[in-house]
Amino acid sequence: MKKFLPWIVVLGILAIIALWVANVYNNFVSLDEEVTSSWAQVENQYQRRADLVPNLVATVKGYAAHEQETLQGVVDARAKATQITIDPATATPEQLAAFQSAQGELSQALGRLLAVAENYPDLKANENFRDLQAQLEGTENRITIARQLFNDKAREYNTAIRRFPNNIIAGFCGFEKKPYFEAEEGAQKAPKVEF
Repeated sequence: MKKFLPWIVVLGILAIIALWVANVYNNFVSLDEEVTSSWAQVENQYQRRADLVPNLVATVKGYAAHEQETLQGVVDARAKATQITIDPATATPEQLAAFQSAQGELSQALGRLLAVAENYPDLKANENFRDLQAQLEGTENRITIARQLFNDKAREYNTAIRRFPNNIIAGFCGFEKKPYFEAEEGAQKAPKVEF
């Protein structure tokens, strides 16, 4: 019996280490899935906004037909924004920046469209336009919340894979840092609206 005691102790220690490694790995998988899920919500909100844009453009088109350049700019920005897709499992900061840039262009185009609408009192009084504008504002708020949740989940994941000794397991198993949404260049400056 004394002969087997050291082996039992060694096997017990190895079993404890194996259980700890499995627990850490499973935690990384759970955190990675939370990042993926929160990214899906970001995309969901951006898609909601993209779905509202054609209705908004059609409503404005009836009142401001001669603002064709502004309307076409919104349509083009929407098309560009909906073409970029990202796989959150392999997302790079560059891909996220390109996605964010395309979405930013759509935001700017929508801002110009809403500024044009200010020149048309009948349009501003139109119930469909007001409803669409309210939905768009609500969607922009949802986008902000979804992006914040994504950043929170990415931060939680990134922190977990960088902590010692978890970083050893993360490196060995291929868990890599997730990018964040960041403020766009010049976001600290208020946009200039000219008529």
